[in-house]
Amino acid sequence: MSRPILYFARHGETDWNRERRLQGQHDIPLNDLGRVQASRCGAVLRGLFERDGRSAVDCDYVSSPLGRARETMELMRAGLGLEPAAYRTDARLMEMSFGRWEGFTFADLQAREAAALAERERDKWGFVLPGGESYAQLQVRVRAWYDSVERDTVVAAHGGVCRVLIEHLGLAPPLAASMGDIGQGVVHVFTGDDMTRHE
Repeated sequence: MSRPILYFARHGETDWNRERRLQGQHDIPLNDLGRVQASRCGAVLRGLFERDGRSAVDCDYVSSPLGRARETMELMRAGLGLEPAAYRTDARLMEMSFGRWEGFTFADLQAREAAALAERERDKWGFVLPGGESYAQLQVRVRAWYDSVERDTVVAAHGGVCRVLIEHLGLAPPLAASMGDIGQGVVHVFTGDDMTRHE
């Protein structure tokens, strides 16, 4: 039996993204560019639905509860002509917790946490961030969410969530998945055994 299609959008840019700070579960809002990127995702979705002869109302809509993902979802839905707030949130789609590293750049951490950073480089998938999570732990909750999906779904979430989906669906091994570039203003379409990128 074929799996439902996922139309996955990473949230638009925030000021912390621009400054290359680790956000994790800090609730940082979209900046002006991030709102443009989120609206662009709505336009991309509209084009994909038109291409495939389907209506936007055919899909379920679910977002991470973090504000940057919710605002992205609402801007996408507005671009599709849908009621912006008529979607669900699911806490299993929250970004990986970076624990005490949240708010820092990797340059900051080189000075403060060099040994832990070196350990993370040896096992990026399994390394549990101090006070936070590993990709392997994130995958447990994202897999549980994915296994609950029953129909084609538009998702607004985070880069880490997309990376563990890529690994879970067998599209890349853990190390490659953990280093993948998950763009903003881009819709990743998962069909179960494939992923395509649309911008």
